[in-house]
Amino acid sequence: MDMQITKKQQAFINADAFEVLFGGAAGGGKSYGQLVDALLFALKYPGSAQLILRRTFPELEKSIIRTSLAIFPGDVADYNATSHTWKFINGSIIDFGNCDAEKDVYKYQSAEYDVIRFDELTHFTKDMYVYLISRVRGTNSYPKQVKSSTNPGGVGHVWVKERFIDPAPAGEAFTSSEGSTRVFIPSRVDDNKFLMQKDAKYKQRLLNLSENDRKALLYGDWNLDLGRYFDEWSTETHVIKPFEIPSHWRRYCCIDYGLDMLAALWVAVDEQGRGYVYREYCEGKDLGDGHHGLIASAAAKEVHERSGDEYIHNFFAPPDLWNRRQETGKSIADYFRAEGCPLTKTSNDRVNGWMAVKEWLKVEPNEFGGEVAKLRVFDTCRNLIRCLPALQTDEKNPNDVATEPHNITHPPDALRAFCVYWTHEADKPKGGRAKWTEDMYEDYYNADKEGQAYLISKWGDPF
Repeated sequence: MDMQITKKQQAFINADAFEVLFGGAAGGGKSYGQLVDALLFALKYPGSAQLILRRTFPELEKSIIRTSLAIFPGDVADYNATSHTWKFINGSIIDFGNCDAEKDVYKYQSAEYDVIRFDELTHFTKDMYVYLISRVRGTNSYPKQVKSSTNPGGVGHVWVKERFIDPAPAGEAFTSSEGSTRVFIPSRVDDNKFLMQKDAKYKQRLLNLSENDRKALLYGDWNLDLGRYFDEWSTETHVIKPFEIPSHWRRYCCIDYGLDMLAALWVAVDEQGRGYVYREYCEGKDLGDGHHGLIASAAAKEVHERSGDEYIHNFFAPPDLWNRRQETGKSIADYFRAEGCPLTKTSNDRVNGWMAVKEWLKVEPNEFGGEVAKLRVFDTCRNLIRCLPALQTDEKNPNDVATEPHNITHPPDALRAFCVYWTHEADKPKGGRAKWTEDMYEDYYNADKEGQAYLISKWGDPF
């Protein structure tokens, strides 16, 4: 069996860290390296089990399955197209699988593999990856590993960069805070002498790409904003040190709630109409191990307690929190009202909401001849600062934010509730008396005199 490999592919095959990432650029021989490594492992360890994953089966069939059919010798293994499995004469197997939606991970709930291989890791969410690597287990004495290959960019760009690229120099293995050993082995087109010999013009085609694509695919540069939705965001511009909020500034709280996560942001607005996110509270399973979801009454209590004795003019929340549960006859909004946090319903229009956030992130002239962002965030609000710039553009709708990775959407969704309300003045009547709803009356009766005066100015006299 004569298979020629590059030095970088050899380094990938020899890597003994539990989590290995290979590639980082196009043409570096990522998929070929994965398959050679998988073949050698299957032959060396009889009865071993491996899984190779892509997001969809069509992606598998057009790439790595097709390549495996060309290079795996037929005298040692047979491919079953129905089960998508290579079965070796020594009892080893290599399964090809997909994981298109978050829930698809449960297809592998009872599975056991010695090695799981992710092809194009940045196409996966962090939740998918973390769950699936738990399927690397078994009672045999064989090595257990997760070996992935990818290019920069995609829905998982941020978390893959944080997990593999940022902690240590390329090629240097390190131990994470969770105790897992990891290493990133870079490979570019210049490292693949076989491709350069057979298709010398491939590099020139990469040079003709757009700047961002060229950085990602030719140079394997992870420091890029490829696909980032809020390219307006800048830590230097939008993040500031905390200061004491003046008592006369109006204060608001915006909420995104689900059992997986409660995200609450407190925003103060100054005399010039500029906003300051001065407090946040996030809790839920999406934050990882050690965190848990909150039932509605507990979530409402947390928001109420953190608001303290401040007068919050509005608690903004999306419309779905008014849906009543058949079992209790109560809505999430009912629980918040019972805790002294009457919610104000905002728009659920995602695109207009995100455009409103962009308007708040813009830089505008200030009173002193300089420039300042309309919205700034205290540096203590770490979850919003982490999540907002990590949001990617939806590939199917460039005006919307991608809903994956799901675990970074909650704080931005809470901010969107505030921004869309203020930008579009959703509940403010255009002259005359507003038609007061039951929720509006309850807000009025629960407010103090200052709050009632404000509600009358916003909605008109209810009597």
